[in-house]
Amino acid sequence: MVECCNKNADTVIVVDFETTGMSPDHGDRAIEVGAVKLQKGKVVDRFQCLMNPGIRVNGFIENYTGITNAMLKKAPPCEQVIGEFAEFIGDGNLVAHNASFDRRFLDAECCRISRDYKGGFACSMLAARRVYPNAPNHKLATLVAFNHLPSDGTFHRALADAEMTAHL
Repeated sequence: MVECCNKNADTVIVVDFETTGMSPDHGDRAIEVGAVKLQKGKVVDRFQCLMNPGIRVNGFIENYTGITNAMLKKAPPCEQVIGEFAEFIGDGNLVAHNASFDRRFLDAECCRISRDYKGGFACSMLAARRVYPNAPNHKLATLVAFNHLPSDGTFHRALADAEMTAHL
């Protein structure tokens, strides 16, 4: 559901975050952001970057995402990446699969650098529940398989998930 939208509904940015855990309220941070900018349904730009949160990632997250502490040590800090990402999204409308999760992390990281975004934020998972009521569940991987969408089998990496959500 879109809370508010700017006038340019022809452009949306599909976004996905990989994180150190489930909630920024418990000290978790973003470790990767990926996004696909669509204009009239066509991909016109992409954004992907690992980011160093300044805290170690546990073994579960390393195994789940494939993002290691060694990779993050070389990555730019979250503050730099989120600043660049804020420029990328501008005032565009955002879409994410399970948007409440991604929005919490975007809001928390933007707050750290005193930035904001103006576009609306829609959830493709909520939309999929209405569009695909017969799907076994509404996880991204399930919906990709259910709809025979393009996938190289990579999940839980931000750009790959954003691209699959854009196809969905």
